[in-house]
Amino acid sequence: MTKTTKQTGAKSDRIYIFDTTLRDGEQSPGASMTLEEKLQVSEVLDTMGVDVIEAGFPIASNGDFESVSEVAKLVKNAQVCGLARAGAKDIDRAADALKHAKNPRIHTFISTSPVHMKHKLQMEPEDVMEAVAASVTRARDHTDNVEWSPEDATRTDHDFLCATVETAIRAGATTINIPDTVGYTMPQEYFEMITMLRERVPNIDKAIISTHCHNDLGLAVANSLAGVRAGARQIECTINGLGERAGNAALEEIVMALNVRNDLMPQWSQIETQMLSRASKLVSSVTAFPVQYNKAIVGQNAFAHESGIHQDGMLKNNQTYEIMTPESVGISQTSLVMGKHSGRHAFRDKINNLGYQLGDNQLQEAFVRFKELADRKKHVFDDDIIALIDDEVAKGIDRIKLVSLRVLAGSHGPQAATLKLDIDGKETEVESTGDGPVDATFNAIKALFPHEADLQLYQVHAVTQGTDAQAEVSVRLEESGKTVIGRAADTDTMVASARAYISALNKLLIKREKQAPDSLTA
Repeated sequence: MTKTTKQTGAKSDRIYIFDTTLRDGEQSPGASMTLEEKLQVSEVLDTMGVDVIEAGFPIASNGDFESVSEVAKLVKNAQVCGLARAGAKDIDRAADALKHAKNPRIHTFISTSPVHMKHKLQMEPEDVMEAVAASVTRARDHTDNVEWSPEDATRTDHDFLCATVETAIRAGATTINIPDTVGYTMPQEYFEMITMLRERVPNIDKAIISTHCHNDLGLAVANSLAGVRAGARQIECTINGLGERAGNAALEEIVMALNVRNDLMPQWSQIETQMLSRASKLVSSVTAFPVQYNKAIVGQNAFAHESGIHQDGMLKNNQTYEIMTPESVGISQTSLVMGKHSGRHAFRDKINNLGYQLGDNQLQEAFVRFKELADRKKHVFDDDIIALIDDEVAKGIDRIKLVSLRVLAGSHGPQAATLKLDIDGKETEVESTGDGPVDATFNAIKALFPHEADLQLYQVHAVTQGTDAQAEVSVRLEESGKTVIGRAADTDTMVASARAYISALNKLLIKREKQAPDSLTA
């Protein structure tokens, strides 16, 4: 069975985990995060032992610059990295955003494949080679910690790839990342490419080789591990495999593959594996990207057993059908652990075990909501409590608050909603109709707080099973290019819907004065 925390071993087998959830992960369509959400995620990543946090693309927008800068101020242990194209303005902007970081890293890149050089860059190979040397040299003027990537490396001519890597190291790059930008390569092919670079590039020993694999063919994790077998010692990945198109290599799968199969791969990381589930839930929550039920390591069914044969085996010995324990990744097997008779001390202990640290006021408000939930629900599961806490933490200081909601629904319309809101301390009420109860509720909110935001996403899923399960609702609003996501959970779907919409409006009020981050490809 696997260890439940970080592993240790030979220094030469140490794997550095480079998390790019805040940069590459956020480039997923619809996955943008607010500054506050990025800080939440970065704090969890830092605590769980991530070595490098790629916080953003500083030149992309003022919002991205601010995010990188604030993450750099917050993070205590990890290196904080900013991405930059091979241009002086990009590199200088990244350096400026990272000036508060304890150990800043500039990650600069340029395309090297024939198709990218011809159609994207419209540059000749010799011009690209000059840009490699110039960009790495410029980055070294700001920090000794420079990473360089040949974008679309796996479709690059091997001779040219070797030449660019040698040039980058000579110019001062200390990490060489080999991206499978379009998820094109196969494990054996990627193994051979890393092996080829180690054999042919004369100064390769002066840099750490890194992997960055996309999942277009579902091979991102397999390719990353093949790179490690060939000598790579840094893996670039994201929580839940978030990323452009089909996503990136999933951090939790990488880490647990190394832990579980340490007999075949002696490499190890410093990740506290018991925080993997918490990180997964947080990223899913702030992006409104649900984790598929059968997702490896952190999916809802990853440690579920329904088959009678499997259940019989589990009752006799859990190793019959589990190659790791749920506790090793931070998942509790206990279904019902809290109820209406539970006290505040037990509640605090439970949320601490789930990975949360709340202030006294937040704890009190969350405890009141928990008691209300326990009175309404027959069973209270860990996921119910997680949804409740995430909803409470996300509230912040809101200008708009839900006071009450009454909905008329059924087969005979019109459906109607009577809504009372507290807006800047003043309570107002309205009754609206609509094409269904959700439409009526949202019309009522718009009547009390007029706005021009466009509803882009309305998503509902049950937090746990049963007819009394909490509904977790995600709402995405867009206004003048600014996108926000509101989330809420309640046993009443209409109440959760109203709270999620109001949460999004409150975020929009904060974001109106800020420039929304652009989504740039790197």
